[in-house]
Amino acid sequence: MFAIIRTGGKQYRVAEQDLVTVDKISGKAGDAVRFGEVLLVGGETIVVGSPMVAGATVAGEMVEQGRGEKVIAFKKRRRKNSRRKRGHRQEFSVVRITEILTEGRKPAAKVEAAPRAEAAPQAGRAARTGAQARARRPRRADARGTCRRPAGAASGGEAESAGREGRSQAAAVPGARGEDGS
Repeated sequence: MFAIIRTGGKQYRVAEQDLVTVDKISGKAGDAVRFGEVLLVGGETIVVGSPMVAGATVAGEMVEQGRGEKVIAFKKRRRKNSRRKRGHRQEFSVVRITEILTEGRKPAAKVEAAPRAEAAPQAGRAARTGAQARARRPRRADARGTCRRPAGAASGGEAESAGREGRSQAAAVPGARGEDGS
C-alpha cells in the first residue's frame, strides 16, 4: 500500500517503512508525526481524493532534524564595485512512515524505548549571549573586506616620483654626481 501526501507545499509518494526527507517539521527525534493531507491512497484499489481522501492519514516517526548543504547566492554588478555574497542552509526533517491509515482509524500505540541520557550543556558556551559571541569575532579590514593602504604610504615615497622621471634617487638631488656632467 502507498499514499501521496502533501507537506511543506510539496507532494511525496510514501509507503510503510519509507524514510522521507521533508521540509522542517516541529518536533524532535522519536516524536510521532501525522500527515492529514492525503491526496491518493493506492494498493489493491486506488482511491483518489478531491482534493483529499476522506478519513485517511499517514502516521510516521521523526528520525532526525538537520540542515542541508550550504548554497551560496553571489550577486555582482560589473563595473560598479558591487558584490553581495549570502549563504543559506535549508532545514529539513527525516521521517520514517509507520502506517497508512484509512477510514478514520487511529495509529497504533508506540512502545516507548528506554529514555536516553542527554549530555550536559557546556557551561561556558551556553552562558554567552549574542552580543558577547559577536564581540569575539575578528573584524574585517573595511566594509568590503579588502585591505587598503592608507594614502601616502606607497612604497618608496619620494623615490617613486623620482623613478617616474627615469632618474635614480641620487641623481634627483642637486649637486649630486652626474647632474652637471662632472
